[in-house]
Amino acid sequence: MTSINFKLRNGELRKINAEDGLTLMEVARDNDLGIEGTCGGSISCCTCHVVIEKDWFSKVGPANPDEEDMLDLAVDLQSTSRLGCQIEVTPELDGLIVNIPNE
Repeated sequence: MTSINFKLRNGELRKINAEDGLTLMEVARDNDLGIEGTCGGSISCCTCHVVIEKDWFSKVGPANPDEEDMLDLAVDLQSTSRLGCQIEVTPELDGLIVNIPNE
């Protein structure tokens, strides 16, 4: 299990022990953290938009071109924005801090 820290819209920090191999979208959705994931991870919506803490962004990496196109539709887009469906939980991400952006 990998520990992921989600900063919720209300400022609360929720630490979730996530199963490796799941995506951040699945972890957030399954724990009712305010992420929808309408398209189920097919990069055809931006309802799993998250903002990665700057100190972690190099570890997570940038979006691919398809993801960048979809992120252009996201509200509250930031330089470290990603789609949660495209980030797989791995042991290297233990301690990751992810912000749930405003809708």
